[in-house]
Amino acid sequence: MGVSSDPGAGAPSLAAGSRLRAQLEFVLEADRLKHVLRQSLLTNGSRHENDAEHSWHLALMAVVLAEYGPPGLDLGRAMQMLIVHDLVEIDAGDSFIYDEAALATKAEREQAAARRIFGLLPPDQGQRVAALWEEFEARESPDARFAAAMDRLEPLLLNFQTGGATWRPNGIRRGQVVARNGPSLAEGAPDLWAFAERMIDEAVARGYLGGADTAE
Repeated sequence: MGVSSDPGAGAPSLAAGSRLRAQLEFVLEADRLKHVLRQSLLTNGSRHENDAEHSWHLALMAVVLAEYGPPGLDLGRAMQMLIVHDLVEIDAGDSFIYDEAALATKAEREQAAARRIFGLLPPDQGQRVAALWEEFEARESPDARFAAAMDRLEPLLLNFQTGGATWRPNGIRRGQVVARNGPSLAEGAPDLWAFAERMIDEAVARGYLGGADTAE
């Protein structure tokens, strides 16, 4: 994929190595995120959500739910993290949060993807975007923890609305959901974790999710 230097190809000619060419190469590469499917279904159950839809949804959630974030939250910075956090999945793919084998290689695959994808940008921008991604992954700043909480809450909401569409076919149980989602939600948005716990219990009661197990 590339920004053509041939005007006859339907795009303006851009000199190789120009800043704008590099920026547009990255923008066009990011379009591939629309083709990366996630485990979660849309709320109407019609199809799987894609990564671009997921990123947009998280950014919107951050705007709407910012009042539940930590004191001094920089909403703009959290939103930037959410927009870029899954770009690495263009190469690495979406790793199912309950797939231990996939999670074992996730960090290595995503680091390689980050180097290639963010490397498409001019160096100053590539470093800035990579830093946002790394901050999100580290979960050390309040903004990153709030962004991570959004990333964990959205799949829970979609699973509940679709009657456990991801949970039931994979035999997922309450203890797994709490272990994988609780820490990020509790750290980044404690009030939202309190809500999520009630939702998880209701999902068990409705049969969307397996109940207590030895891992819980």
